Amino acid sequence: MSPSPPRDADHLKITRTVSIPVRELTYRAVRASGPGGQHVNRSATKVELWWNAETSPSLTETQRARVLERLGSRLDARGRLRLTASASRSQKQNRERVTRRFQVLLAAALRPKKVRKTTTVPERVKRARLEDKRRRAKRKAQRRKPTEED
Repeated sequence: MSPSPPRDADHLKITRTVSIPVRELTYRAVRASGPGGQHVNRSATKVELWWNAETSPSLTETQRARVLERLGSRLDARGRLRLTASASRSQKQNRERVTRRFQVLLAAALRPKKVRKTTTVPERVKRARLEDKRRRAKRKAQRRKPTEED
């Protein structure tokens, strides 16, 4: 019996080929800081999202290496990524916001770098550059005081 295809509610779509099961993500609601009066002091509306890039079974080894390289500065010592959202007074909106940020960040980290194609400088561009150098050198030479040889 083959495994059933992932349902949208169970998986976060990152790219066309990568999706992360929601069970790999850990959400935690904490009290937000800053102004807001009694509401911010009493309610845990800031949302933290934790995801372990090193142990995620959803990535191939190539993808994992790419993620660890590109997001290395954002990972803790155990290879976990932590994102937070506290812009809204609603825990639900902050959860949606941090989840969307996770999707965008991971998709960008998984995108392969474009290979730079080496090109040669056209001959006419080389000639124009050298001609410009000659003109500039001549102009500067004319500014100098004449020597006794001239």
